Amino acid sequence: MPASIDAQSYYQASAHPFPPQSPLNGDVTADICVVGAGFTGLSAALELAQAGFKVVVLEARQVGYGASGRNGGQICTGFSPGQQRIEAQLGKDDARKCFDIAEEAKRLIVDRITKYKIDCDLKWGYLHAIPKPTQFDSLKEWKEEWDALGYTDTKVLDKAELEDRLGTRIYHGALREGGAGHFHPLNYCLGLAKAAMAAGAQIFENSAVVNVEPGATATVRTAKGSVSAKIVILGCNAYIGRMMPELYGRIMPVTSYIIATEPLGENRARSLIRDNDAVANTNFIVDYFRLTKDTRLLFGGRDSYSTLEPPNLGAYMRPR
Repeated sequence: MPASIDAQSYYQASAHPFPPQSPLNGDVTADICVVGAGFTGLSAALELAQAGFKVVVLEARQVGYGASGRNGGQICTGFSPGQQRIEAQLGKDDARKCFDIAEEAKRLIVDRITKYKIDCDLKWGYLHAIPKPTQFDSLKEWKEEWDALGYTDTKVLDKAELEDRLGTRIYHGALREGGAGHFHPLNYCLGLAKAAMAAGAQIFENSAVVNVEPGATATVRTAKGSVSAKIVILGCNAYIGRMMPELYGRIMPVTSYIIATEPLGENRARSLIRDNDAVANTNFIVDYFRLTKDTRLLFGGRDSYSTLEPPNLGAYMRPR
């Protein structure tokens, strides 16, 4: 595996080969223009190209550059506030639909990995670990909530049971679920891109959108070209910036940071996370960690609500 200190992330250093895509140069037409080559944009491009539409994808940097290729790699269940909070906002029936959609998303990952033979180190198993003993009852309530929704592949672990699975004593129990897990997100993203291209979608990298002109036929402009399309899909997440001024004030970028160790070797790695589960604690600002295929501990946490990165990210993350 290549390991360059110039790589923007561990994921980039361990990514499968993907041919660079040329920037947009000139004016083209399409049925649909997708802005952003991450999970959202590439999923849309794949489905639409397979349905027979002419799809053009514009990516400001490279495929998977943003959160899709630099996240914790954790495949989670439901919503972080819990189902009751969703029900309070939407009502019981619509909240259930949201939960079902989230479960369908996990199934879709498996289906695509299988169908398109995407090598991305998928592994099931997830531990939600509690930092305080007073939170143990909340684990039982959490399980009961999911049981009521028909998601029963869960088990509450006490402190001793958890310590058999994790090489730490700081947690007091956990909810383990078998229907969540982890993978290499950038390799999954690159797999989606290859599948979308095979279906006929065009992807242009290094083609940042400078503005979108709405209309019956919209015009999406980059520095060196434009796409005319009847439908525009904005799959930019927090990178949308001022591309659409009416959305700028409604999106707040929140950062989280990840650090990876050197390879630990199989024995030491399994002494830290016995069953290769993904792990997260239940704090509001979570610590989350897992093992990689090459036995590194990949650890994430901390956050920032500005766009400023800590000057020494290693020193910032290492104490956690």
